[in-house]
Amino acid sequence: MELRCAVQKYAWGKTGKSSLVAQLSQGNSTAPIVEDDPYAELWMGTHPSGPSVIKSSNEPLLNHLLSNVDSLGDEEKKVFGTDLPFLFKALSVAKALSIQAHPNKKHAEELFATRPDLYKDPNHKPEMVTAWLGPFEALCGFRPVADIKFFLQEIDELAAVVGKSACEALVKAESDSGEMQALRECFSALMNTSEESIASALKQFEQRIPSLSAEKKDALQCDLFTRIATDFPGDVGCWSVYFMNYVVLQEGESMFLGPNVPHAYIFGDCLECMACSDNVVRAGLTPKFKDIDTLCSMLDYQAGPVDRFRMQWSTVDEFCQTCSPPVPDFAMARLRLPASATVDKPYGLPVRSNASILLILQGQATSVETKEDLSFGQVLFLKAGQQLTVQVKGQQDLIVYQAFANV
Repeated sequence: MELRCAVQKYAWGKTGKSSLVAQLSQGNSTAPIVEDDPYAELWMGTHPSGPSVIKSSNEPLLNHLLSNVDSLGDEEKKVFGTDLPFLFKALSVAKALSIQAHPNKKHAEELFATRPDLYKDPNHKPEMVTAWLGPFEALCGFRPVADIKFFLQEIDELAAVVGKSACEALVKAESDSGEMQALRECFSALMNTSEESIASALKQFEQRIPSLSAEKKDALQCDLFTRIATDFPGDVGCWSVYFMNYVVLQEGESMFLGPNVPHAYIFGDCLECMACSDNVVRAGLTPKFKDIDTLCSMLDYQAGPVDRFRMQWSTVDEFCQTCSPPVPDFAMARLRLPASATVDKPYGLPVRSNASILLILQGQATSVETKEDLSFGQVLFLKAGQQLTVQVKGQQDLIVYQAFANV
């Protein structure tokens, strides 16, 4: 079944036709692209904040699942009930998203019970991000402590807003647990510094940057800092550059972000798959509510290189790969079929034991089962056990990403 999917026009999204999300939306919508509007996210799934509907009937996908429970796999229903446990997204990021983290399941239930106006559902939100169409920039997890110490020693303005005692505690910390506690104190002190002090320190550092040598600018990642500070003047989140790992994912590379991992996407296009939730705890780079106390108390303060978040894809056959994060809520597959490889022989996608959602990211094909044409931007729902066989058309490779429950 083909789906029509919700577009979210958040302020950080790329505008008009420059946005991958806007381009994809044309594959399953007749609404014209508005060039000045930000097209930030395409949501594929059943989340109530942006539910997909069946294109042929306009019936919400969740309603269809409730009345056609055989669409879901047996293990899927046993673990998650009669709803999809995942939310699949495409993102087009023009400027940094908020400094954020997502609560674990127990914490999400507590936040939803006590503050449903801010936290809209009781689910956790582990997520996997995959770069698409070029480099994707992000901040992710706390840097190695040695890096953070270096920045605190080199940037007096940062050390001033963190505070002398917190900085000294981090420098003197020796054990892993001691470093984690000292890092928590530093980051919490930063986030709780007055807005006036933060804005003043940022301005002083920005004014000092032009006087630095090219080598020093590079060592202090001044280009990255300046880009973010230009978009978010006076915002405490600008200093997060010096606490969190900066990572650039190349096309097809992926990261998994578990509960309580601080992160912020900076620029580029990506695909995301996550547990079906929209719970976000924010504390910077956003005009939205900043729940600083909650964020600082819940964060994972384990420091280290960003490689610990990277995910590897496994080869199924010469055309298909899969990636399975350490959670049952979702996994992903991707298919790249060269036109020349299937001219004489259609390709059958691996049959999944659970329901899945497919997004066509490039190329054209025909479904052998239905004889219908498939093309860029179309979103398909396959019920558990359903076969899809495709015959590639045209000169482009066919590229498809698929999300499904990991049980």
